[in-house]
Parts: sequence; structure tokens; C-alpha cells
Amino acid sequence: MDWTGIFIHDTTWGFAAEVALRAAIMFSLIIIFLRFTGKRGVRQLSIFELTILLSLGSIAGDPMFTEDLPLIQAVIIMSVVIGMYRLCTWFMMKYEPFEYLLEGKSIYIVENGLLVLEKIKSGKMSHDEFFSEMRQQGVEHLGQVRVGLLETDGNFSLILYPLDDTRYGLPLFPKQYKRVNDVNPNYHYACMYCGNVDYIASPHALCPRCKHRARRWAKAINNEIVT
Repeated sequence: MDWTGIFIHDTTWGFAAEVALRAAIMFSLIIIFLRFTGKRGVRQLSIFELTILLSLGSIAGDPMFTEDLPLIQAVIIMSVVIGMYRLCTWFMMKYEPFEYLLEGKSIYIVENGLLVLEKIKSGKMSHDEFFSEMRQQGVEHLGQVRVGLLETDGNFSLILYPLDDTRYGLPLFPKQYKRVNDVNPNYHYACMYCGNVDYIASPHALCPRCKHRARRWAKAINNEIVT
């Protein structure tokens, strides 16, 4: 196997230096764009902004190593994209429907300690995703959460119940989020699909709220959140 051909082929020292310079310029232009957005991290980027960022990465890629592709073409394209971004953000500030079109709306995932059925059925977010988000914010069960909102930038915002208003809810940690095989009529149980809390006579009882065919219940808990 010709290792020299794989790693070097016909690359000259002059062209290697040119590639390094092209890469540095393209990298700098992408950094400048990120500074234009005013965001501090990728997690803060909306879908619209992330799309533009990926487009800029594609634009910057070829000029980094294509010898017959002048940098001015990439600079012009990136300048137009950044200009369009600034124009779109101006329109979003002026016209709310335009903002919803490009960035979408915040989505209610939890309301009054229960998962929002419409969002679960439409697949807006999986159980594992929002359970993980809530666990990272110190939430142990849904009974601690009054409102859970999925923001347009991917962040998860929570409004918690006051400590003295904490209710029974579906546990979010794996050891407690387990299907029960036997039930005690004096205990609260939570539907593992929608979070509805109820007294049940059988571990295979149908949830009156979501009527999900899985019929899975976990023992509900009402621990207060630790602050």
C-alpha cells in the first residue's frame, strides 16, 4: 500500500500553505457570523439559525482546499447569507407570523403535572427526552411541575408548584419509573404514558385520560423538590 499517495499524493508545500490560509479565513468568517447572531452557544440557536450555520459551513468547505475556487466567491455568498439573516431577523421583529414561520412556537409538554397528550401523540418530543431534561433540572416526578415548555431553541423551561402544593406524580428516574405488577388500592399510581394519577384496581387497568392500549402503571410519588 502506497501510504505516501494516500496522505500526500501530488500536494506541494505551497498548496499546503494555501489550504491552511484558506481554512483560517473561512473559519474566521464563520466566527464573525456567530458573533452577528449574539448567541453564546449552539444550544441557543433556533432551527432557522442552525440551518444558516450549516449552510455557511457548506459554503466554507470547498474554498478551503479547492485550488481553482477563489475565496472572493465564498466571501460574496457568505455576505449575502449574513445579509439575508439580518433582514429575516428584522422581519421577525416586525411581523409575528413571519417569526412563527421561521422559528416555530414554544410547545407545552407538561401542564398541571400531566403530559400534554396532543404533543405526545404527534411525536413532538419523546418521553426519554423530556424526562432527561427535567431530571437535569432537579425534578423527581411530574407532580412537582406546573408547566413544562419546550422552547424554540431546544431548551426546556419549567414552572414548579410551590412546595406545599406538590402533588402525586409520575416518577422520572429509572429505578422508580417501573411498571407495577401488583397494586394496593390505597396507593396512587401514575399512567406511564400520560402521567395521569389515579387509584386502580388492577395493574392492567385502562387509563381514563389517555386510554393507551399499553396499560402500564408506575407507583406515583409526592416528594417535594429539593432546592
